[in-house]
Amino acid sequence: MSSEPVAAAPASTQPLSSAEEKKVEAGEAPSTATPAPAVAESVAPVPAPGVDQSKTEAVPVEEKKTEAAPTEEKKADAVPEVKAATPVEEKKPVATALEQLLTDLPAITKEAGHGEIWGVTLKDASHVPTTIVLEKFLRANSKDVGKAKAQLIEALKWRKKMDPVKLLNDFEFDKSKFGDLGYVTVYPKTDTHAKEIVTWNIYGAVKDNKATFGNVEEFIKWRAALMELSVRELDLASATEPIPADGVDPYRMIQVHDYLNTSFLRMDPAIKAASKETIQTFSMAYPELLKEKFFVNVPLLMGWVFAAMKLFLSLETVKKFHPLAYGSSLAGELKGWGSELPEAYGGRGKAVKEGLTVKYAAEKPAPATEAAKEETKE
Repeated sequence: MSSEPVAAAPASTQPLSSAEEKKVEAGEAPSTATPAPAVAESVAPVPAPGVDQSKTEAVPVEEKKTEAAPTEEKKADAVPEVKAATPVEEKKPVATALEQLLTDLPAITKEAGHGEIWGVTLKDASHVPTTIVLEKFLRANSKDVGKAKAQLIEALKWRKKMDPVKLLNDFEFDKSKFGDLGYVTVYPKTDTHAKEIVTWNIYGAVKDNKATFGNVEEFIKWRAALMELSVRELDLASATEPIPADGVDPYRMIQVHDYLNTSFLRMDPAIKAASKETIQTFSMAYPELLKEKFFVNVPLLMGWVFAAMKLFLSLETVKKFHPLAYGSSLAGELKGWGSELPEAYGGRGKAVKEGLTVKYAAEKPAPATEAAKEETKE
């Protein structure tokens, strides 16, 4: 037997079986051979024990979802940009009632065929007297533009037909019918009060009620001339200050109706007809020109007069009416200047007949009596 040592058998270089390859891929070393270096370099990193490889490989998918989030943020950011790009419609201020009526004024004067009222030639918004006139018609109709427009058209048509300015300036009325029946007194401005204008209607001066009131049209003409005289003293055409939008109207006057010794007014149909026509006409043609209206020395049976007024006038207008049983009580109603009234009305001022009035024709001489004729013959 040889004594030489036997050399160790070299490592097997035979290829790995399919079972062994699977073990290598799973991270397990083959039991019979040492893995070749080349094989070890090509093997993927061994995962930690107990970790599900499929879950580990799903991580990149979650990262993709995370990366998608900025896209959603961009969409959200884009919403305000779309809204900002939408043009915002500016709201136009609503025109006031006066502005609306001024806009319609050219059409109003054209339809009426007349453009003068109360001494004012109607123009535009820059003309203060025009705005004063329109504001009065609006207030008479509770700022209803449509109603104010209709009334103004009617008033202008009436003035065109009646021509009250000509009645005042040129017409001479019958003194036997209307003499001493109406006056206008102007109380100039003082330190204690503004300029005041009072129109007096002295119905106790009526001599023949049928002659005075029987012809309603003639009576209306006389009253229109007297009213125009009062309006002329207001001098609206020279006004430089408009009526405050919601303030007190300074362009108004006072009327006094004296019923002393007028018991015949109770039942006379001619007087009732004239009164009704006057109320209707003047509420239409001269709105908001009265500050207050006093009825003095009113008989108890004159209630029908106030009942008739309530039918044709607004509640606001009726509130301005003050019936007084005695004329001497009037001064106490006019604070600050009542003492300037005539003595018959509680003041110490000049008599009513010293005021302004309309024109009257010269009275015709009374026919000579038979006795006078005989004396002439002798």
